[in-house]
Amino acid sequence: MSPRYLELVCPAGTPAALRAAVDAGADTVYCGFRDCTNARNYPGLNFDPDELREGIGYAHERGRHVLVAINTFPRAGDQGPWQRAVDEAAAAGADAVILADLGVLDYATRRHPGLRRHLSVQASAANAPSIAFYREHFGIRRVVLPRVLSIAEVAALVEETGVETEVFAFGSVGPMSEGRCFLSSYLTGLSPTSEGACAPASHVAYVERNGEVLSRLGTTTLNRFAPGEPAAYPTPCKGRYVTLGRASYLFEEPVGLNALGFLPELKAAGVTALKIEGRQRSRAYVSQVVGTFRAALDALARGEPPPAAALTGETEGGRETAGAYRRGWR
Repeated sequence: MSPRYLELVCPAGTPAALRAAVDAGADTVYCGFRDCTNARNYPGLNFDPDELREGIGYAHERGRHVLVAINTFPRAGDQGPWQRAVDEAAAAGADAVILADLGVLDYATRRHPGLRRHLSVQASAANAPSIAFYREHFGIRRVVLPRVLSIAEVAALVEETGVETEVFAFGSVGPMSEGRCFLSSYLTGLSPTSEGACAPASHVAYVERNGEVLSRLGTTTLNRFAPGEPAAYPTPCKGRYVTLGRASYLFEEPVGLNALGFLPELKAAGVTALKIEGRQRSRAYVSQVVGTFRAALDALARGEPPPAAALTGETEGGRETAGAYRRGWR
């Protein structure tokens, strides 16, 4: 493996994407099962137990790690799928499971005490007392921090908690309410938190009307686009809404997070790992983004400036942001 500067944790929505991530230089790959137990439960994505076992074998043969996201929240009286997912991840040889629900964490702690446990961003643990709670009761070894913290705030958490931290470095920004977003469920009847489907494709439609393209989720129009204008996927938090007589991106604009420009600051803050978002993206996306970050991290590990790189074509809306890292959450 290349010299480690920060651990590079990369997405895999399919077995092919897992291999692409490993081949492009990922230290670690994260994925999920093909069911409601993970927060990217979309048709054509994810792994069955046999595919997971094969993917873990491919990664382990090359000295890499695989994490399994079991990060949605069970419905009352229906713990079975989540418990089976933990059992299957352990049986497949996963290096860790990424969990959010207290009951699932409790089950994994009791049933598989030797299985490393990471706290999902879906748990929204963004302060020292909450992280300490999960560490003391469930032995979590790493927390994936929500995208609401400045670099200084991340550094303070690392110093105060002593828990490994994984932070987002590239991908979607969203409304920064991980684990607490219910906008899509109001429009589709399917819950992102228990069924893992935010803006499910079965409810998405694009309609041409009066020379424009309307993007819809269910019966609700979330955006309208002029001819030739790229039509973004209709996610509720990225819709344009009319307020006070003016249409605007009320919650969050389509823009992508990119931390390439301040990797040394994240390392100085004590961050353990960088997370690239995008399990629903293509193999080409995975290869390009992972390869770009791998080259940057290897250069920094050698004490050299990272090579010039542009990932604007892979960012949402073709625009980049530093998110809360530079300015904090307002």
